[in-house]
Amino acid sequence: MDSKARIGIVGAGSMGLGIAEVAARAGHPVVIWDAFPQQEKSMELVRKHLLKTIEKTGQGQDWVDQVLAHFLWVKDIEAMPDCFLIVEAVPEDLALKNEVFARLEAGQPQTCIFATNTSSLSVAALSGKLKHSERFLGLHFFNPAFLMPLVEVVPGVATRPGLSEDMAELMRNWGKISVMAKDTPGFIVNRVARPFYGESIRILEEGLADATEIDTTLKEKAGFKMGPFELMDFIGHDVNFTVTETVFKAFWFDPRYKPSFTQQRLTEAGRLGRKSGRGFYDYSSSAPLPQALPDEPTQVLILNRVLPMLMNEAIDALHLGVASASDLDLAMTKGVNYPKGLLHWADEWGAPRVLKAMEALFEEYGEDRYRPSPLLRKAAREGFNFTSYERNRTS
Repeated sequence: MDSKARIGIVGAGSMGLGIAEVAARAGHPVVIWDAFPQQEKSMELVRKHLLKTIEKTGQGQDWVDQVLAHFLWVKDIEAMPDCFLIVEAVPEDLALKNEVFARLEAGQPQTCIFATNTSSLSVAALSGKLKHSERFLGLHFFNPAFLMPLVEVVPGVATRPGLSEDMAELMRNWGKISVMAKDTPGFIVNRVARPFYGESIRILEEGLADATEIDTTLKEKAGFKMGPFELMDFIGHDVNFTVTETVFKAFWFDPRYKPSFTQQRLTEAGRLGRKSGRGFYDYSSSAPLPQALPDEPTQVLILNRVLPMLMNEAIDALHLGVASASDLDLAMTKGVNYPKGLLHWADEWGAPRVLKAMEALFEEYGEDRYRPSPLLRKAAREGFNFTSYERNRTS
């Protein structure tokens, strides 16, 4: 495609503005519409991002000025000039998003491609009311979009053949790493990552370890950059709990994705994490977060619950064709900075060991949340690696 093709952005919150910045850095004219525009404040934020970039890359002030010159703000969504691609980044409300796309479709040519940045809603549901849903797909960026490298490309059931591949190439041209995901709840990252939070909270609720001990164990012994409680505090419990709740409902209340009352109560109490000053940890002072390793048996317990649950979730996503093995591992290392791909990790452990851990949890608790994936059982029997598994294998 033409590197000068115009890109539209609907919704200029932190995510939409970040996507606009990525497109502008790649040389595209960018037109932005927001229901409550804060143009001056937003452009100053972009300028600060760009100035930090030139400190690291050696770009000059001329480059900053050129990127900023690519931005155009409009007051009327129907009056947006013709675009090659429009990315929607408004709040996660199906009715609101459907209204936005109806207005866009009325004003844009049929050649315009529409994309949603939704993290939890169905791409099919968002395209269902369009007259030309074949030009619609999901492009899920991660926050902050100007820094995080991953984009999940999500075709819907009506997306025309080849469009998702074209958009994946465009994302690579924008300097992003693209992975292809099936239109299922949570796509790749927000589905596969659920046990990192959910199982850690269960360990806490059972009184087997506190938040500090769980965080420190998973960082020091497993290599995660942030522990689950630190990460939930960083994301915000209102956001993280809502994603968990949405995925749980979208999977028809599968207990594997069940939210926790502990996180719900924090959200209800306004203890949202860093942004409110209090979550699982207290941020009222500048003191560093506590770090404490529990005794060795507790470390083993934590690792033998959280890691197998994560591996099993990735294995089940592979089993159900959510994404290829390579894209599943790439998504988790580039989207949430996991120390290694979960399928690669499972291969290192070996399927029999992962299966034994899952079966022990299932036997102890008798809950369906601990059911081993059929593909895990198959691998334990047949001895193949997950990273080289193809769904059409006949062995």
